[in-house]
Amino acid sequence: MKREITIGSNIGNLRKIEEFIESVSPLFSIGKETYGEVLVAVMEAVNNAINHGNKRDEAKKVEVIFEKAGNSLVVVVRDQGNGFRPEIIPDPTKPENIEKISGRGVFLMRKLSDGIEFNDKGNCVKMTFNLIRN
Repeated sequence: MKREITIGSNIGNLRKIEEFIESVSPLFSIGKETYGEVLVAVMEAVNNAINHGNKRDEAKKVEVIFEKAGNSLVVVVRDQGNGFRPEIIPDPTKPENIEKISGRGVFLMRKLSDGIEFNDKGNCVKMTFNLIRN
């Protein structure tokens, strides 16, 4: 099963993503314990795609794909920007970075998902969430 949504790079479209997640959650059997993790991680990824990837250029799109793979949910967020290198993002938990406003999105995505991968270009992230909790 697969569901997807494409939005323009306008910060106001984050509401559409929130509504999309809410509407597909029952289809993918996203339980209450996982819903919050999916919501926050996906919203962070889309926010980054709009602001950093596409630089709020409304002509550029952000694509979000939800797909079930066994007992897991795979979420792909792709923008049309130039990409970035996730390995150079500073750790926001280090003392020298605690006061910084940016740099928390990727950290949250890593912590909330059960697996995360970026493509080589850095304009696409794939997050995996286990739908069955022990």
